[in-house]
Amino acid sequence: MPVMPHSVQDLLARRVPGYSLEQPFYTDQSIFELDLENIHYKEWLFAIPACEIPKAGDYVIYEVGAYSVVIVRGNDQVVRAFHNSCRHRGSVLCKTKKGRNPRLVCPYHQWTYDLDGKLLWARDMGPDFDNSKFGLSPVHCRVIHGLVYICLAENAPDIEPFAKAAEQYLAPHDLENSKVAFESTIIEKANWKLVWENNRECYHCGGNHPSLCRTFPEDARAIGSTSDGVVASVLDDHVARCEAVGAPSAYQMADSGEWRLVRVPLLGEAESYTLDTKAAVSLPNSSIPFKNAGSLLKFHYPSTWNHFLSDHALVFRVTPISPMETEVVTKWLVHKDAVEGRDYDLKRLTEVWLATNAEDKEVVENNQRGIATPAYKVGPYSEIHEAGVAQFGNWYAKTLSDRLTETRLIAAE
Repeated sequence: MPVMPHSVQDLLARRVPGYSLEQPFYTDQSIFELDLENIHYKEWLFAIPACEIPKAGDYVIYEVGAYSVVIVRGNDQVVRAFHNSCRHRGSVLCKTKKGRNPRLVCPYHQWTYDLDGKLLWARDMGPDFDNSKFGLSPVHCRVIHGLVYICLAENAPDIEPFAKAAEQYLAPHDLENSKVAFESTIIEKANWKLVWENNRECYHCGGNHPSLCRTFPEDARAIGSTSDGVVASVLDDHVARCEAVGAPSAYQMADSGEWRLVRVPLLGEAESYTLDTKAAVSLPNSSIPFKNAGSLLKFHYPSTWNHFLSDHALVFRVTPISPMETEVVTKWLVHKDAVEGRDYDLKRLTEVWLATNAEDKEVVENNQRGIATPAYKVGPYSEIHEAGVAQFGNWYAKTLSDRLTETRLIAAE
């Protein structure tokens, strides 16, 4: 039996804070659809790094649930987003995931749109046809220091507090003048919330991530992820050192819990996520004057977590596909003038996180398989290691509950 919205409210109301969610939240098709309608279709989503579409006419398609969105750079260099649907009879405009076109031309009847969405040409529509009424349907789009976010809602929530904070923290990282050195796409056979829960803790790292644990600290205090707010002195010292050279680093989280920023140290004198712990790129895409600046950790629910180092950056995008399927896209960003084989070795640059992603895929899928059995019962989080998981669960439960309440009130009017 599918779970109805009122039943979901009941499940949320009886949720025990500090414990995992009940089984339907990870397996049920109707709850998955509620997640899409109330979270992914209404929140700001990270789509792509802007450097991926550097020239006018460059575009990327981003698909979320039932939506297909064209993200394109215009002749005026402005990045815009439109629904990938012709205003004539609805055909997709762009059939390929990426490309470059001087105009957006519908493959069905060749209606032709400018890169700013205006309809330029529609054949044989009669003398009274008004092109200005049939431009492409826009999607909210915002570029925040080289990162493109979109929102599918009719009325987008306020992104300014996040944008202001993110632009300050990202200022030392030259993302607009970067390029994608490598891209990985994997499908994890698990609910999107399990993918996030796994990301929000390193309780599992020692037993599953030997490569990552050469550089990344397992201690929750060292990454500002504790239930009591206590941080290790090494984090305090690191923040002070980085901020002294103009790199904002102190822990900052939204009141809603939707996003967080903090620059954390890597282990010892580690410089980057490499097996030898040294910098992976000799031509850095940051202005931080020392190599061991650690990693700026940024997350923004429900779609992205990121790592920004002194030499390169990693951006991750999480997109739900079905109740038990999630796409995880990882992109490695290096300076646009960095040359493979001279300034970086691609294998060395990517091997730690390619291994880590594969390991995460296995542990998350094992988690999903266990939750799907009749024996599953909710379990407690470690207050020492899993405060970040609890925080995600609190954000998710409150966000979904608030949206369902809003919908019910609107329907009652």
